[in-house]
Amino acid sequence: MSNMHQKRIANVAARLASTEHDVIFITPGADLRYLTGYDALPLERLTCLAVRSDGNAWMIVPTLEKPSALAHGVPEIGIDLLDWQETQDPYSLLLSAVGSTHRPLVNNLMWVEKAFGLQSAVGKNVELAGKLLSDIREIKTADEIAFLHEAGAAIDEVHSNMHKWLRPGRTEREVGKDIAEAILAAGHETVDFVIVASGPNGASPHHELSDRVIQPGEPVVVDIGGTMPSGYCSDCTRMYVCGPAPVEYVEHYAVLLAAQEAAREHARPGVSCESVDAVAREVLTSGGLGDQFIHRTGHGIGMETHEEPYIVTGNKSLLVPGHAFSIEPGFYFAGKCGARIEDIVTCTEDGIRSANNTSRELVVL
Repeated sequence: MSNMHQKRIANVAARLASTEHDVIFITPGADLRYLTGYDALPLERLTCLAVRSDGNAWMIVPTLEKPSALAHGVPEIGIDLLDWQETQDPYSLLLSAVGSTHRPLVNNLMWVEKAFGLQSAVGKNVELAGKLLSDIREIKTADEIAFLHEAGAAIDEVHSNMHKWLRPGRTEREVGKDIAEAILAAGHETVDFVIVASGPNGASPHHELSDRVIQPGEPVVVDIGGTMPSGYCSDCTRMYVCGPAPVEYVEHYAVLLAAQEAAREHARPGVSCESVDAVAREVLTSGGLGDQFIHRTGHGIGMETHEEPYIVTGNKSLLVPGHAFSIEPGFYFAGKCGARIEDIVTCTEDGIRSANNTSRELVVL
């Protein structure tokens, strides 16, 4: 893997060299894992990668984290590994190695206190890396696409076993606990989220598990995802109902299914991200559900569940092979019910391939 990470760091350095910036600082999170393979703990103690536009790179870690950094092969990537003791100032130590910088960048999700610490040590304002990193990460390689499809198959396995856990009389929390265990059993390293939203709770897209008891005949939104050992994420939503669903709901669901299918058929290289959103939105609007569709149609996915590209009005970026994103239109009636159908898809040379392949129909348990 070290060769792959060397190429990624070299790519960042080359992008940096084409700007007015000379150094980028990156703290623990998906950006650091993507570039180095090191999934460092985000601690109050500073761990930070620095990459110069000439390709040189350093990483500073607390001394107690050095064994972990070594185990992840950080020096083998060509990164000069530094460590710091509790009584030392890690910011000045890192800067003494990196040298002066006239216009430094920091990754967007760096903690503010770390950004301020670097800013103080540098003596200049730091600026956000913005799209410099996301532009690299959003176009997936063949290996990354394979990892995402592996993640999709793993979460599909969980959805295909939903009948084992989801039934009337159980609480959302009880069902959610079983699902979380199944996500790990299916091969995920971590459980990132479990949404089990029954009846009126389905009207909240990011509902958290509650002690509400699931009732017969009411729809249940199940939106679940985790991170695989590869570092790549799954995310899939399916709809369930225990017994016959209300007639009006079934009619609305048919419109939603058509909207999701239309968006999937439209998505391909050369179309804009916002056009995929528009296609789904048009079907829902023509079916009388436009006002109930309260979020974007999708988000990119990779080492983070939500990353570029976003499938939303205003994003005129064109899809290209290697893009990976969700297609997840929904409808939400406050206090009554909701629904969402979500697939992760990857962009091929002439269309898309779905990483999620369980039935998109309303599943009657």
